Amino acid sequence: MKKCMTLLLCLSLAVAALTGCGSETEKQEGKIGGEMNLYTWDGMFPQEVLSGFEEETGVRINYSNFDYDEDMLAKLEETQGGDYDFVIADDYIIELVIAEGLAQKLDTAKLENYNNLNPVFMSQFYDPDNEYTVPYGAGIPLIVYDPALTDVEITGYEDLWNPALEDNVAITANYRVINGIALKTMGESFNTEDLSVIQAAGDKLLELAPNIRVINDSNTQDYVVSGEVAAAFLYTSQVYTALNARDDLEVVYPSEGLGFGIMAGFIPSDAPNAEAAYAFIDYINRPENAAKCFEYIGYYCTNKAAEEFISEEMKEMIVLPEGVAEGEIIQNISQDAEDLHAEIWNQFKSACD
Repeated sequence: MKKCMTLLLCLSLAVAALTGCGSETEKQEGKIGGEMNLYTWDGMFPQEVLSGFEEETGVRINYSNFDYDEDMLAKLEETQGGDYDFVIADDYIIELVIAEGLAQKLDTAKLENYNNLNPVFMSQFYDPDNEYTVPYGAGIPLIVYDPALTDVEITGYEDLWNPALEDNVAITANYRVINGIALKTMGESFNTEDLSVIQAAGDKLLELAPNIRVINDSNTQDYVVSGEVAAAFLYTSQVYTALNARDDLEVVYPSEGLGFGIMAGFIPSDAPNAEAAYAFIDYINRPENAAKCFEYIGYYCTNKAAEEFISEEMKEMIVLPEGVAEGEIIQNISQDAEDLHAEIWNQFKSACD
């Protein structure tokens, strides 16, 4: 029995010695080691970037994914900001994460590449002082049109009202976004609480009805790609698909201003390995690595320094051009304002039938 115990003790010491040597080697090589628990949607990073980070830092990435932002929030609430080291989610849910104390303030001194981030996508409502988050991709609905099918030169939302586009426009079915287009043509905010302004925008939206041929949220790009309509107002992924299908289509960044949604990353308040999270944030914001990430996910590049590394064929689809009007994120508004938007939307859809 004593021999068995002695053997087990020796084996334990040997394992401990080997483990210690491995850790010491990683330290000598400047590697962090350990594990990092990454939590976001599926397919948010190219494998070469994840593998490159693991090789450089010695950190093993445990990639967990969620389908809905609300699922992520529930997990963070359950673990009280623990279990995960780095999370990427949508703007509106991050506002709640921060309000509930589930994200920690960033020490930007630990991020050599922090200044590579594009300020256009920062200082937003969910993190106005950029204390908690780093942007990782943006969605920007845009107009795409076929110049061979219309003589109208489209430069902004207002052009969609042109009578020459009668029965020739397809739009997505997000009522706050579409109502917002009318607000933008009036120089107003997507998020105005002024009911009289919202109603005025609704009256103007009704004037657009004769031009609308299709209201559809899924595969809306198919209508402009096939030539069924001359112009379409599309989500980012749909713009990307349309331009990939036909390089003769024109993409328009509306002169009245953009509407966008932002995905951003944060470190939970009780992250097990915040050091690894900082290293990962810095790694994915190196210009070359960021370019690979944005080309992979097909969302707008939120890293200014990465733009020169994005391929020419992708630039039109994921790089925000210089000089475009600034964007605005759609936020929660009062119930009265929300109800009026819904009423206007129903009237508009009926007028389009």
